[in-house]
Amino acid sequence: MAAESVTKDEMVKVKVTGKSQVKPGKDIGRRECQLVTFDLPYLAFYYNQKLLFYRGGDGFEEKVEKLKDGLRVVLEEFYQLAGKLGKDEEGVFRVEYDDEMDGVEVVEAVAEGISIDDLAAEEEVTSTMKQLIPFNGILNLEGLHRPLLAVQLTKLNDGLAIGCAFNHAILDGTSTWHFMGSWAQNSVTVPPFLERTKARNTRVKLDLSLPPNPHASDDGDSNGDAKHVPPLRERIFRFSEAAVGKIKSKVNANPPSDGSKPFTTFQSLGAHVWRHVTLARNLEREDYTVFTVFADCRKRVDPPMPESYFGNLIQAIFTVTAAGLLLANPPEFCASTIQKAIAAHDAKAIDARNTEWESAPKIFQYKDAGVNCVAVGSSPRFKVYDVDFGWGKPEGVRSGSNNRFDGMVYLYQGKSGGGSIDVEISLEARAMERLEKDKEFLVEV
Repeated sequence: MAAESVTKDEMVKVKVTGKSQVKPGKDIGRRECQLVTFDLPYLAFYYNQKLLFYRGGDGFEEKVEKLKDGLRVVLEEFYQLAGKLGKDEEGVFRVEYDDEMDGVEVVEAVAEGISIDDLAAEEEVTSTMKQLIPFNGILNLEGLHRPLLAVQLTKLNDGLAIGCAFNHAILDGTSTWHFMGSWAQNSVTVPPFLERTKARNTRVKLDLSLPPNPHASDDGDSNGDAKHVPPLRERIFRFSEAAVGKIKSKVNANPPSDGSKPFTTFQSLGAHVWRHVTLARNLEREDYTVFTVFADCRKRVDPPMPESYFGNLIQAIFTVTAAGLLLANPPEFCASTIQKAIAAHDAKAIDARNTEWESAPKIFQYKDAGVNCVAVGSSPRFKVYDVDFGWGKPEGVRSGSNNRFDGMVYLYQGKSGGGSIDVEISLEARAMERLEKDKEFLVEV
């Protein structure tokens, strides 16, 4: 790197000051829980990372102790997060916990050159942000010998950053925010439903061992070999409640004549992002483009599972069309395509997908979401700004750098509340530049 291209961001160093393990506050004994078909495809993804940052620079040590104490309390119910991955005698993966295990890894760090306003103003994922979250470039399969949850608590010059890395083979976004909300309350008002085999009880043996991981590195770059992969940019677009309303109104202005339901906020915003990303990519008319949504199946499976089901109960829903067809038609065509794909993914479709996978298990890599894809994870339904440990709501909530690829999108509740939504998008750099200049995408209200 040339000296003149070194930015302030790259000069900031996060200094680790301590590391400890936190275990449930009481003995639980030996527990084992089989991973099921909904969990297993994520073994070759990376740990799922979240970053929350809070204003208030005083009493860092006291806050750390309070966070650890709260963790001990909630791990009594969410004890799987304090365990490890393992296999039974038949080679079926499972979560294993016993009281002798190390528990959750908690790292303490200092980065007094970073302010809350610095982080809140950041529209891109920077190398500084990567230093605030543990387990960059770590595969879920490494949960065989690593903690299933790692937390980094970093003292900023006027606040606190909480970086979390969750093993995605054992939980999805709904379970993640159930845990985070319980931790913030220092109590578990709704216990996690831990019986995964109630959702699926097929025992699938996988002959998996850890591959050498060329992407894991100290700087957290898990986006692959730069010599073969075009550089990605990862940035956030903030859509106000008025902007989201405008997008939704436009898509619903000419409803389809087939009597289908009005388009939801998700379908409207998903169509908006898919169309404009496709435009920014300069695809040929005949090029295919895929929209993928990781849909919550708790209410779709038969019998339905409770909202408190702890694990992965998501499935990727794919819909594909030609770029020319997508862009030649009005937005409601795109929204209708998404709506129909989601509506068709009922209990019968979920069961068929599981049965097909179980007959010939295929472990996906995090970037196998489809050609020229827009893949949507997370959800603005998650109450991320309610994660208040007693010193106020977070000033910002972001994803880390893991599991990002060209076309990955994370949706979050906007900080201003109401119907505002933050859209995190990873795109090839030239396409991102075009998207940033697309005034119709940005929606000026």
